[in-house]
Amino acid sequence: MKQVGIVRTIDLAGRIVLPIEIRKELDLMQEGSKLEIIARGNEILLRKYAPSCIFCHEENDLVEFNGQKICRKCAEEIGKI
Repeated sequence: MKQVGIVRTIDLAGRIVLPIEIRKELDLMQEGSKLEIIARGNEILLRKYAPSCIFCHEENDLVEFNGQKICRKCAEEIGKI
């Protein structure tokens, strides 16, 4: 994906509109698509949400424990404690 600098205005409710080109590129065209929002210093990072392990952030081989996603490797490590 090429880097594009686009300026958007935040409305009174704190909303912005993501340009169609970005939504198409990230396959965020469906209403209800989820974004992860990360604040890092004076930057805000938006990325397509993908469930991941709460400990190591691995996105594959996840199991659910008490409503949280954990990868099998971390689950095995927890089991050793």
